[in-house]
Amino acid sequence: MRTLIIDDERLARNELKRLLEPYMKIEIIGEAANADEALPLIESLQPELLFLDIQMPGKNGFELLTAIEGKAPEVIFTTAYDEYAIKAFEFNALDYLLKPIDQDRLKDAINRIEENQVAPELPAEVNERAGKVLNENDQVFVKDGEKCWFVKLEKIRLFESMGNYVRLHFDDQKPLVLKSLNNLEERLDSNTYFRANRKHIINLHWIDKIEPWFSGGLLVTLHGGDKIEISRRQAIRFKELMSL
Repeated sequence: MRTLIIDDERLARNELKRLLEPYMKIEIIGEAANADEALPLIESLQPELLFLDIQMPGKNGFELLTAIEGKAPEVIFTTAYDEYAIKAFEFNALDYLLKPIDQDRLKDAINRIEENQVAPELPAEVNERAGKVLNENDQVFVKDGEKCWFVKLEKIRLFESMGNYVRLHFDDQKPLVLKSLNNLEERLDSNTYFRANRKHIINLHWIDKIEPWFSGGLLVTLHGGDKIEISRRQAIRFKELMSL
């Protein structure tokens, strides 16, 4: 995996590079000391994995992830503080390693990456259905706890990332499904469903109002009252998509 190391301590970066040497699948393509250095590297190099410190000068690790526009890489947090663990997994982190990094814990984290990359073999007809792009006329089965729905996609106005889950907004229901927003984005018809920012995909047919917003972004109001910010970068794509 193409990997960036982001940590304000040079010695910590060097130590992590040393620990990662035995893992041939980890290709370190760059390093950064802070968010300002990291963001242009992420945009230009398109890494698949970040080893990311949390407490850094300027933007912290969480703020850096929030600032990434478009599809974010996988993340393993590396930090000297254990109080951020819950918040880390709200950001869909693969793992959370405490400094000084233990070689066995690092091995577990690498194994977790490999497990996530291995897909179970399914019958051909199941694979074909799983790879099908879903449009507004498709119906999907949704289960949250004891409740179940068979809902037409055109009724879902908003998909909201909640850590390892996605919250679906339709009618007055807001069930959670165990999916990542990135995986859902790959399955949804891009002519109808638009990635507004790191946390939200909106149904374009549900847009009620559009307003200019901070830093060149847009604020859209959906029928039903949800207000969603379209990031500056995505606002450019949005205008291109919606213009004559």
